[in-house]
Amino acid sequence: MHKDLSRRHFLGQSLLASSGLLLANQGKLLAESDQAETPAISLFTKHFQGLEFEALADAIAETGVQGVDAPIRKGGHVEPERVEDDLPKLAEALSKRGLKMNLITSGINAVADDQHTEKVLRAARAVGVTHYRMNYFRYDLAKPIWPQINEWRPMIKDLVALSKEIGITPTYQNHSGKNFFGGPIWDVYGIMHDYPAGDFAFAFDIMHAMIEGGKSWPLELELVQQHIGVVYFKNFKWADGKFDNVPLAEGAVKADYVKALKKLKWQGPVSLHVEYLKGSVKDEGYLKNAIAMTKADYETLRAWWK
Repeated sequence: MHKDLSRRHFLGQSLLASSGLLLANQGKLLAESDQAETPAISLFTKHFQGLEFEALADAIAETGVQGVDAPIRKGGHVEPERVEDDLPKLAEALSKRGLKMNLITSGINAVADDQHTEKVLRAARAVGVTHYRMNYFRYDLAKPIWPQINEWRPMIKDLVALSKEIGITPTYQNHSGKNFFGGPIWDVYGIMHDYPAGDFAFAFDIMHAMIEGGKSWPLELELVQQHIGVVYFKNFKWADGKFDNVPLAEGAVKADYVKALKKLKWQGPVSLHVEYLKGSVKDEGYLKNAIAMTKADYETLRAWWK
């Protein structure tokens, strides 16, 4: 009898241990699954402009993000004419802190010497950048609209061809405003749908889509879903007929946008924008606050995705 009890006790303990191991493994698998479903999030680092590369990398690392969407344009972290010398230095400073430059925001909308187009794109690709945001085209409202679009069409064609040769994808951001090509989304898509998604795509900005389209953003997302290269996250509130940028958790953009992206099986990349901060890195207390607010937005976005 004593032997039977001991045997039962042993079997019971073994089953409990096995169950515990199974539950632990299930928890691990669920955690890995959740991590796999959350795309790589890069931080648009415009709000840290003015810092030297080492200090910039330190600030970004402190926010908790692992990827960077760097402004490489006039007034950005790297001036276009210095891109061959300075971009590798920035990439190295980031890499030492476990950060990767996945995206850049450029001043490029044509193959042009004054934009240093080829030099910037080749330097960006050399440090691992896969996508870049183009500069905007703006309508002259004193002129007919369609001739202006037709004027930009061959410029885009040449830029797409060069980008494909280099191995980097040009993306065009939809932006709100009365004279932005891309504000209505349909105008850019009228050109974009002639190209494979890997050759020319949207930097789809849900905030500006909602400002321009209100409740129609799911229709616009559905339209361009096969031509999204990057998704932008930021938020806003209406105030006296104008919009104010606000922290990600506080505005009109909600977690249902992430649900829509998941339904489309979106895998990234993602760019987080913190555009509501006032001041600059030269102001007392700005940097500490910028890091704290970025951390909060990053955690909000991760929570939405989970």
